[in-house]
Amino acid sequence: MNRRSIQRITFAGAVMATFTFTACAEQQQEATATAQEEHEGMDHSSMDHSNMNHGQMVTKQVVETPDYTSVAEPLKAQVAALVDSYLSLKDALVASNAETAKAAAASVLAAAEKVDLAVLEGDQRAFAEEKLEEVKQSASGIAEAGEVGAQRERLELLSEATFSLTKAFGATDQKLYYQHCPMANSNQGAYWLSSNQEIRNPYFGEQMLKCGSTEEVLN
Repeated sequence: MNRRSIQRITFAGAVMATFTFTACAEQQQEATATAQEEHEGMDHSSMDHSNMNHGQMVTKQVVETPDYTSVAEPLKAQVAALVDSYLSLKDALVASNAETAKAAAASVLAAAEKVDLAVLEGDQRAFAEEKLEEVKQSASGIAEAGEVGAQRERLELLSEATFSLTKAFGATDQKLYYQHCPMANSNQGAYWLSSNQEIRNPYFGEQMLKCGSTEEVLN
């Protein structure tokens, strides 16, 4: 390949990266404008400032779950351990480290296997079984994937299932942020779970590290 061909490819790649970043920025600006319009009509005396997203309220519920928070403490601790493993996996994808992500996904799978559903019955058990199966399937896929792009494709289902379990059973003692990138999943958008309000995008890593917003907060 001659130098001119290389230059053309490099230029095309730069244009595509610029377009992608600009599109994310534009969507964030539109979301900000909408949130600001809604914010202006709010009764400021009733605001809960603990759920602020870059100066704006985060009040909506992205994931609706049943309330099973009255379950025994051991199960909550087991789900909390699952969350910790998930967060390590998410951090590995932020860093675009496929090998670390594989190991973290294996830890997620192991944590899911340790969740004891014997204390549950009826709808509680059916709900937990469904979400744990989704966790296991997606974590297994990430652990088996050889490159980070394939691992990221399986993060959306894992994130939703992990968040649903945690929220339904009240299984956390830390504030968690359910965050969204509009550019992920071929511009369909995708979510992830974080213990840090600051956006660190696991779907793009350094390419678009700060692309995204907090959509729901779990205290």
